[in-house]
Amino acid sequence: MFVILPIVLCLVQTPELASAELFTSNAHLQTALYAERDISSLLKLYVEKEEARISKIKQLAEDFDRHSKRALEDVDKYLGNPVNAFLLIKKFTLDWDRNVTPVLSNNTLDSLMEEIEQVKSDLPTFEDLKGAASALMRLQDTYHLDTSAVAHGELGGVASPILSAEECFELGRLSYNEGDFYHTMLWMSQALDHVSFEQADGKLRIESQETEGLAGDLESARVEVLDYLAFSYFKLGDISQALVLTNELLAIDPGHERAANNKKYFEAMLQDETRNKRSVDKNKPGYHIIRDEYRNSEEFLTYEALCRGENVVPIQNADRLTCQYRTNNHPLLLLQPAKEETVHLDPWVVIYHDVLSDEEIRTIKHLATPRLNRATVQNSKTGELEFANYRISKSAWLKGDEHPVIQKVNNRMEAITGLEMSTAEELQIANYGLGGHYEPHFDFARRKKKSALEEANGNRIATFLNYMSDVEAGGATVFPYIGLKLFPKKGNAAFWFNLRKNGEGIYNTRHAACPVLVGTKWVANKWIHERGQEFRRPCSLTEDE
Repeated sequence: MFVILPIVLCLVQTPELASAELFTSNAHLQTALYAERDISSLLKLYVEKEEARISKIKQLAEDFDRHSKRALEDVDKYLGNPVNAFLLIKKFTLDWDRNVTPVLSNNTLDSLMEEIEQVKSDLPTFEDLKGAASALMRLQDTYHLDTSAVAHGELGGVASPILSAEECFELGRLSYNEGDFYHTMLWMSQALDHVSFEQADGKLRIESQETEGLAGDLESARVEVLDYLAFSYFKLGDISQALVLTNELLAIDPGHERAANNKKYFEAMLQDETRNKRSVDKNKPGYHIIRDEYRNSEEFLTYEALCRGENVVPIQNADRLTCQYRTNNHPLLLLQPAKEETVHLDPWVVIYHDVLSDEEIRTIKHLATPRLNRATVQNSKTGELEFANYRISKSAWLKGDEHPVIQKVNNRMEAITGLEMSTAEELQIANYGLGGHYEPHFDFARRKKKSALEEANGNRIATFLNYMSDVEAGGATVFPYIGLKLFPKKGNAAFWFNLRKNGEGIYNTRHAACPVLVGTKWVANKWIHERGQEFRRPCSLTEDE
């Protein structure tokens, strides 16, 4: 029996940088652009002193300079494009050792390198690169993005950078290293399509599996891609296609030992009728994404469909939805009533228009940005806070007494909702980075063990969600069980009750934050608790109210 030998890649990451997670927040990823600008300045100064190597070093410096100036003209628009964010991270991870270190590794460069190393502390890490690649795959799956369109510069109808064969290859290899052979197949296929057209000076910058960093010629590059691609098809169960690609590889490199062994193995498998039944169903275009049970569930598929803007669940009583001005006889609203739009009746969900001003939003972002940390979720069994792949964003908490604007916003939310804010949680600011999302969840607690906050103030009775940015594509708030989708509009806010008047959870308020496809998403969230609402939202005579 022959053994299929996988391709192995080992990359070492220093522990102190591994937790940087710049990709989880566009606000923090901006630091890489400023660091790039600083690197440009350092390199320019050095070029003046090192005439012997001025050509290569100045080329790098000008590249960094042009890129950072262009990106910093509109940072949100630039980093809001996930391909730009991926390429920015890749530039300072894989490309750094290939293109920058060889130019700078000289004894006379020690001083310059020390300065640059200080700047590099603000640059992405390999963990960021893996996170960025994973986010791109998530966007592909959620929004049904065509891989070829993305590679050729179209991201959901929005213009985007065109990816080279090498960049497609790296996306495929990052997927491969995560055991994701479906996306490996997609991106290696793109690399193979591109590789014949990208030959600069007879070389293509794709690393060899035998010698990391080796730039192979065109044929070597095709062998490299075919090796990954054939193995991916094998892992996906398509032995016939794996054999076709292996034969193509051997036609280029007849002495390729692994491919020769794999060919015999594939041929033996195809002769075995029982194993041949494992081949994928080719009646459907493409191959199926390998997912866990939950991500194949009706809830998750509905969530993704809503994110794409599909009307999969009809809105009940849509003809009874209304818009109105609301004052609640509150002094803050008498001259400037809240603009309330009812978007769903049961559960009651409303949008308040023009809640936050641009100046208030700028202040809140300014206060929150230095404090942003990777968002956590509460383990439903232990009650402990932990990181989770189903929530990718960074958040910060702002107290009402630390700035007049925060207190003003809290007072306004109290006036609009009629609910007590003194027992509510602090204002949570969230910034969603590359592909940032929060999969379906409840805002109220369902476990028996209560946290200290719940013991003191009760469960989360309501949610007030302020949108602090427009999002060019994606980023909607969706409710899978009622078919509701709310697309962010800067200055607007969504509000709904999580609990009935008897304290029981309203389970069809389960909702999600869709991945950001293009743009930047900022929200300011207020979770309002039960304590203090006894006379503001008293119990009802009916159980289901």
